Amino acid sequence: MNPEIIQNIADVEGFSLLGIAPAISPQGYPELLRWIEDGFAAEMNYFADRKEAYRHPNAVLDGVRSIITLAYPYPASSSTGEKQSMTGKVARYASTGSDYHDVLHPKLKRICREITDQAPESKNRGVVDTAPLMEREFAQLAGLGWIANNTLLINKTLGSYFFLASVLTSLELETSIPHHTTHCGTCTACITACPTDAFPEPGRLDAGKCISYLTIEHRGSIPRPLREKIGDWVFGCDICQEVCPWNRKPSRRNSQAKTADEPTFSLELPRLFLMDDEQYRKAFRKTPMWRPRRRGMLRNAAIVMGNQGDPSALTSLKLGLHDAEPLVRGSCAWAIGNLQFAPGRTILLERKSIEQEPAVVEEIDAALNRFPSEFSANQS
Repeated sequence: MNPEIIQNIADVEGFSLLGIAPAISPQGYPELLRWIEDGFAAEMNYFADRKEAYRHPNAVLDGVRSIITLAYPYPASSSTGEKQSMTGKVARYASTGSDYHDVLHPKLKRICREITDQAPESKNRGVVDTAPLMEREFAQLAGLGWIANNTLLINKTLGSYFFLASVLTSLELETSIPHHTTHCGTCTACITACPTDAFPEPGRLDAGKCISYLTIEHRGSIPRPLREKIGDWVFGCDICQEVCPWNRKPSRRNSQAKTADEPTFSLELPRLFLMDDEQYRKAFRKTPMWRPRRRGMLRNAAIVMGNQGDPSALTSLKLGLHDAEPLVRGSCAWAIGNLQFAPGRTILLERKSIEQEPAVVEEIDAALNRFPSEFSANQS
C-alpha cells in the first residue's frame, strides 16, 4: 500500500505528524518492568496487570506488522485569559472540555476504513493511550521525536504539546527513519521546576508524586506533604512542559497549541460544591474532568482553595465539610486549617461534634492544631 494515501487522510484529519514503525518488541520494555517493580506506577495497577501485553504489539492486534504513529496538536484554549477569584488551573490538553479520546477515535476509525478499502485483506486497529502499547517508544522508532527528561515525547517543531495516537496494521509498510538522538542536552529545567520532585532522575517519573496523577488518577486522599505543592492545579499539570525550551521557542511551536506564556484554562471552583452527583455527571460526563469523578474534583478544588488564601473560600469549604463523601470532607478540613482564618476554627469544631468517620476526624484534628493558640484562647 502506498504510504502517501495514509499521509493524505491523516492530513485531512488534522494530524500534524506521521511516522511508521515496525511492530517489534520495544527496546524500553525492560525499563517499563523496572519502573513498575520500583513502585513508580503508584496505584495504576493496570500496568502490572498487563505488563506481559506490553512486551509486543501482537497483544493489541494479532498479526500486526507495522505501527502508524500520529501526533495531533493540543487544542487552542477557550479561556479568556482573565484570572478569576477561586479558580483552579486545568492542564492545557483538556482546555476545551472535550475528551480527546472522543475526538481522536473517529479520526482513527476513518483512517482504518481507508486502509481496509485499499487493502481488504488487512487487519487494522486504532488506539489512543488505553491499549497496552508503548506509544512513545514506537513514536521515537517512527521518527516523530525523542523521549525527554520529563518522559514525554518531544518534537523539534511541535515541542510536546500534542497527543499520540497509533494505527496498528497487518500490512508491512515502509518504515520511517528512527529518531536516534536526544536533544535535552544538559537542560534539567523540567526536573528542577517540578514542585513535588516527581523525577527521581532524568527520564524517570514517580507517578505517586506527579500532580497530574494525584489530581486525575489517584482515588484516595492526597498525601499531606504534597497538598501545598499542588498550588492552583485542580486538574492535571503542565509545569514540566511550560518550562521546556522546546515549547517556549515560537519558531518551534505549532500555531494551534497554546504557548507557554498564554494563560492556562481555569475552572471556577465554588460551583463544583453546589453540584450533586447527577449535576456533575451532566456537566462533565463527556469531558476529561469525568475521570476523577465528582469526589476527586471536589478533593482537588478544596486543596486549591486551601492554597490560595482567599477567606471567601470558607463558604464553599464549609459546604464541602458536610458532603456525603468522606474524601471531600477530609480535604475541606485540611483546606480550612491551611487558610487559618478565625471563623474556620468554629466551622471545624462544629463538624467534629457530629463527624463519625475516623479518617475525617483525624483530618479535622490535624487542621485544628494548625491554628494559632490565640484563636483557641479567644474562643474559650
